[in-house]
Amino acid sequence: MPETKQTVLITGCSEGGMGAALAVAFHEAGLHVYATARDPSRMTQLVSRGIETLRLDVLSDSSISACVDRLSEAGLDILVNNAGAAYSMPVADLSISEAKNLFDLNVWSCIAVTQAFLPLLLKSKGKIVNHTSVVSGTAVPFQSAYNASKAAMAMFSDSQRLELEPFGIRVIDLKSGAVKTNLIKNQKSAGQVSLPKGSIYEPAKEAVESAMRNDKLADSGMPADMWARQVVTDLLKKKPPLTIWRGAQATLGRIGSVLPHGMLDGMMKKMTGIDIVEQRVR
Repeated sequence: MPETKQTVLITGCSEGGMGAALAVAFHEAGLHVYATARDPSRMTQLVSRGIETLRLDVLSDSSISACVDRLSEAGLDILVNNAGAAYSMPVADLSISEAKNLFDLNVWSCIAVTQAFLPLLLKSKGKIVNHTSVVSGTAVPFQSAYNASKAAMAMFSDSQRLELEPFGIRVIDLKSGAVKTNLIKNQKSAGQVSLPKGSIYEPAKEAVESAMRNDKLADSGMPADMWARQVVTDLLKKKPPLTIWRGAQATLGRIGSVLPHGMLDGMMKKMTGIDIVEQRVR
């Protein structure tokens, strides 16, 4: 009898993103891939490659349940919690409601999806991959809500790793550095990235808004297909690392996570315009 293919489900697979790149890499590695997104019409390129696509709105309990039912017979070996979004704003000007919405997507939806698929993963003694970021342990000005959501998910991931180990499930924290995707473009298209009127950062408005838009990072990063192949190679090892660091500047982020507090502050200030803020407000 032919060997049954391993199955992997990935959330957030709209074209141009990391999820789509992972779907292709897993497919090329020989797995049966379930690529999911809230809007299936944004996965047509994956369909053309022979990848199975499913509708999954990670913020909808009914959508999650329907997706679990769809896989109930096929089973699931690897779950990749990848869906997420960004939000840029100084803490002083933060919209609490927008920050809560970000946590709903970047944190609570991952927990909801994992809980729903856990019975299938218990049967397969599978893997859970939580896609966080190198910024889960590095302070980046004007990205606090995003960074905090990734830090929260990294801690949930660590706790899951210990809690699910007795059941044979391996939990992996995927900490990605800079990767060329549509993340920054999607953030800009969602609305104007700008300071509110009266912000204390108005003296350095141009520099701060440029940092909020990630202008310096828009064209940087590792190509998504290269990043995805490296990640999939790591994940398919007999004993994959519990934390995977991949993408541009991932090594720097890893080093920074063990350096004394504040060692990277100077570099971050120059990257994000805080040095200009300091000059203008004095």
